[in-house]
Amino acid sequence: MPEISEEEMERLLAKYKTKLEVNLAPEDEEVQSIGVIRSRAYQDFKKEYLPKHLSWYEKACNQSEKLFKIVPDKKKGQALQESIDVCHINVTPAGTYSFSFLLPIAYILVGVLASYLLTGGGMFFPMFFLITGGIMIFPLGNAPHFMANSWRMQASNQMVLSIFYVVTYMRHTSNLELAIDFAAEHLSPPLSLDFKRIIWNIETEKYPSVKESIDAYLGGWRKWNMEFIESMHLIEGSLLEGDENARVSMLDKSLDVILQETYEKMLHYAQNLKSPITMLHMLGIILPILGLVILPLVVSFMEGVYWYHLSTLYNLILPASVYYLGREILSKRPTGYGSVDISKDPELQKYRNFILKIGPSEIMISPIYLSIFVAALCLLLAFIPILAHIASPGWDIATTNGGEIKIITDYAIDDGKFYLIGYQMSSKPERGYIGPFGLGAALLSSFLPLAVGLSVGLYYKVRSKNVLKIRDESKKLEAEFASALFQLGNRLGDGYPAEIAFGKVAEAIPDTISGQFFGMVATNLGQVGMSLEQSIFDPQNGALRHYPSDLIETSMKVLMESAKKGPLVAAQAMINVSRYVREMHSVDERLKDLMADTISSMNSQIKFLTPVIAAIVIGITSMVTTILGKLGGQLQKLQSETAASQAGVSMGLTSLFGDGMPTFYFQIIVGFYVVQITYILTIIVNGIENGVDELAENYNVGQNMTRSTVMYCVVSAIVMLVFNMIAGNIVGGGLE
Repeated sequence: MPEISEEEMERLLAKYKTKLEVNLAPEDEEVQSIGVIRSRAYQDFKKEYLPKHLSWYEKACNQSEKLFKIVPDKKKGQALQESIDVCHINVTPAGTYSFSFLLPIAYILVGVLASYLLTGGGMFFPMFFLITGGIMIFPLGNAPHFMANSWRMQASNQMVLSIFYVVTYMRHTSNLELAIDFAAEHLSPPLSLDFKRIIWNIETEKYPSVKESIDAYLGGWRKWNMEFIESMHLIEGSLLEGDENARVSMLDKSLDVILQETYEKMLHYAQNLKSPITMLHMLGIILPILGLVILPLVVSFMEGVYWYHLSTLYNLILPASVYYLGREILSKRPTGYGSVDISKDPELQKYRNFILKIGPSEIMISPIYLSIFVAALCLLLAFIPILAHIASPGWDIATTNGGEIKIITDYAIDDGKFYLIGYQMSSKPERGYIGPFGLGAALLSSFLPLAVGLSVGLYYKVRSKNVLKIRDESKKLEAEFASALFQLGNRLGDGYPAEIAFGKVAEAIPDTISGQFFGMVATNLGQVGMSLEQSIFDPQNGALRHYPSDLIETSMKVLMESAKKGPLVAAQAMINVSRYVREMHSVDERLKDLMADTISSMNSQIKFLTPVIAAIVIGITSMVTTILGKLGGQLQKLQSETAASQAGVSMGLTSLFGDGMPTFYFQIIVGFYVVQITYILTIIVNGIENGVDELAENYNVGQNMTRSTVMYCVVSAIVMLVFNMIAGNIVGGGLE
């Protein structure tokens, strides 16, 4: 069994010496403060890494419990407490239950009161707030379950890596507590928080040993991830093996177990994914867009239906339903690998901005300013018809049947073929002129979704593009790092010290990224005169600064630890890490193959089908609105010219047509729905493909929002122009 190094022994002795001093000297305030500081490490870590919205949720639940305490039944309370423990929030089941009732009640009261004050009556919005408030009670009551599922999904995405870190460390040092601490140091939240809590529970004497602390933690995963539990038990079992070969074999087996079972679970997930994705496609794209075709007729022929009623359905209820269904799909995703979001690295913060180089200095410009400028410009262009109407009521530009352009100063005088603004008298005279119905206004309305989609897309794209390039370079290095590590292990096995072995490997693979990395290390060693540790880990000039990767950093730290025990131990460690990396990469590639069809199908929906179909629908809507508006106007003229004896017949015809909905307002519904559904589907696709990967998610949101919104706006403008020309030829105009 490998011996524990002097440094590790010193750490363990110092730790337990501190605990003994705290217990044996209760009267010594200084000694007690040291113990308190140690026990607060986990709490400080938790405050730093827990999402900010959880603190707001905690405060709201705790305050609700004080105001009006509602205690759930025993079974439900136990389930809530289990989820609360998983996601590390400081609330009680009674607090969450009280909040789930108090917030909807407040929401209903405020919503009903505001709807009466702002709309002056009507039952649509009061009923909307009443129904949605009642629906809110269920998700709010189960909020800890949703948070726990999200936490589990993020944590399970790092479990293969966590086993890799623990096994890699225990290959050369058979100490489970140090291995857990090593994994916690290299993992990202949230699993790093769980591993920190395992150590913290030992230091605060909640559990007497690391094995009991781990077993208590693993109990929470029994219903969710048995392969993780099996792997950890194999690692624990290796501590009891007296034979070195049997111990190492058990460690290898633990990684094989989680890799193989991960592949099998992902295979079943991919097989079962077809039905939910089809439902998502129908609910989020096909049915809503088919419904959009008949909405202009609903508005034209049904009294009391306005654009904001439809917007409530399409821009609130439907997106929320699609998002909820998508989260349900993601909650069933098994363990993956995930990628570290290196955008949070302080060294890479500058790459999240525009970088202007002026001489030797660099100026950082946040992309938020570009997004605000684009949004303001698009909104200004979109609202030109309304601003023109406010500035000069009655002014408009119309085209005649002969193609001439004519300026109008009074809406009531002329009747052109096409209008820039297109306000017209309502069928209810008390409403006055309504609009804008003009073709120009319909075309300019395309800038409304563009203001949101393009500005948000540019922001996310700029914030993630440069950082993603750096991570992609690191991924390329990770992909070929296994073979480079194998060569490094062989050089170390030949008796070369680590300082010389790096140069030998760099010479052997000069045209690869791995060769460049090892070459940097060799240069720092030979020319700069750094130590091996500095040449790799130095924050200013270390090779890792150019290739931020936890996997590579872990491999190098294992090298540093094992090199203390001799070159042969270091050689074997590098060869083993090489094998582990190769196996993980192989399974990762097979998982991508399983998801390829689903991902390809959903990407085609986001990038092409949804924007194009919605654009055709808005064109059809514009044509229908134009035809109905023209027919209504011509029937009103016919009524005024008809003899009094026939007025009743004309009145019956004109009463069939309402005011209709301007394409300008319909664009708010359809355009914003395209932007919303693109955003939601992008998050779902990224979750299915990558698990929890914020950097990739931000980049994909930026790409898809920009591309899909621009495509929708261009296609909708072309279709509206063509269809309105057809409608104009069908019904004609009044100006010659």
